[in-house]
Amino acid sequence: MKNPVLKKLATLTAIVILLMLGLMRIESVVRDRILHRNLATQSVAQSLAGPQTLLGPLLHMACVESWDVIETQRNERKLTERRQERTHTLVPSELKFAGEALPQTLRRGLHPVQTYLLKGNIQARWNDLATLRPAPTEKNSRMQCGTPIVMLAVSDTRGLRGVQLLHNGHAQPLKAGTFHPVYSRGLHAPLPADASQTGAPLELELQLELAGTEQVALVPLGEHTDVHLRSAWPHPSFGGQFLPTEREVRPSGFDATWRLSALATTAAQDVLSSKPLCAPSWREEADIDGDGMGSNEPANCVQSIRVRLMDPINPYTLADRATKYGLLFVVLTFVAVGLVELLQRRAVHPVQYLLVGCALSAFFLLLLSLSEHLAFAQAYALASAACIVLLTYYATHMLGHWLRGVLLGAGIALLYGVLFVLLRLEQTALVVGSVALFAVLTTIMVLTRKVNWYGFDSNNKITT
Repeated sequence: MKNPVLKKLATLTAIVILLMLGLMRIESVVRDRILHRNLATQSVAQSLAGPQTLLGPLLHMACVESWDVIETQRNERKLTERRQERTHTLVPSELKFAGEALPQTLRRGLHPVQTYLLKGNIQARWNDLATLRPAPTEKNSRMQCGTPIVMLAVSDTRGLRGVQLLHNGHAQPLKAGTFHPVYSRGLHAPLPADASQTGAPLELELQLELAGTEQVALVPLGEHTDVHLRSAWPHPSFGGQFLPTEREVRPSGFDATWRLSALATTAAQDVLSSKPLCAPSWREEADIDGDGMGSNEPANCVQSIRVRLMDPINPYTLADRATKYGLLFVVLTFVAVGLVELLQRRAVHPVQYLLVGCALSAFFLLLLSLSEHLAFAQAYALASAACIVLLTYYATHMLGHWLRGVLLGAGIALLYGVLFVLLRLEQTALVVGSVALFAVLTTIMVLTRKVNWYGFDSNNKITT
């Protein structure tokens, strides 16, 4: 290649590709650390309790329907009894939940895991218990039903710290299990005899304490469901199929209210048709992507209200987002060095470009490792300061003058400052990044506006 400029550009392109491969390896390290954090979260959940989904209270009753059938066998007619077992479920007409999630951060090795203790009060009302008894399906059949059962189902019963069932102010004894064929994890109590015989509406109250990890969900079963949840955690992520009707998120915590009717949710039908309660995925798609929207849930599951106690300043999330800007850092720095080389006629060797790119790439690995032991802001300040000092010192000699080195170091410091702002922003990160990139492009175009790009000769000199 005779043209030295094209030869230089080809060499720099190869260096950029090499650095891009290095940045990809750093990204894989970040992903690996995120995987380790997820494993730490699972480990805590296995020792404490996993994400919780609360279903109930429900009324259900097991019945056996029997009827006689005349069968002919060997010219003889015999009377045979046939039986069919059925479980009938009745959802509440009104369901109210008021509770507070008390956050607690546990650690597994280097990794913090968000857990909570949910203290809640559930009030349920059934207007008509007559529909609890199933209608016969066969003519002249006999229906034998057991005692109606009040049940409360949860995803992980290990998180139950205390539950009390009240009827007319009197506590009812609770036992493990639900006797429900699908939602078997939870608690149950026989319905008081006076409650099922009076014909009046049934009102029950449940007071519970439930521990869990990161996420809590509630199934809006009632024909009318009101849910009020508050917590001292300042970074909630509202998911599931329903967003809060009212919410207030403050630095001191959040306060959210949901008001739903049976016209807006199929939760009751989902339960009556025995759809499963789906646990959320451990894969942190929301954290990795930085959108805070939570992962998608399978369609064939009971609809639910879900709240996640997410950590928006998770060091692995921020390190992953920062690494995505690594190639842009390298390209912009190379452009700045190239401008100095072009305008000041100062030759810079490709090896020097490579060393500068390696220093820029090392920043992201420093950031990841330091953030595991320090607050993210402190880790960012230390990593960026180390790289700025190193690059300023090296650029002073590479560019042949201390002022040029200081100016390049100041530019790199500005890049680190802009990146830190972008990492802290969520909704406006794209617009701020776009404006900053446009400003850089404008600066380059202004500085090179008089360069005659056809003016390169064999001695690598230019005319303006």
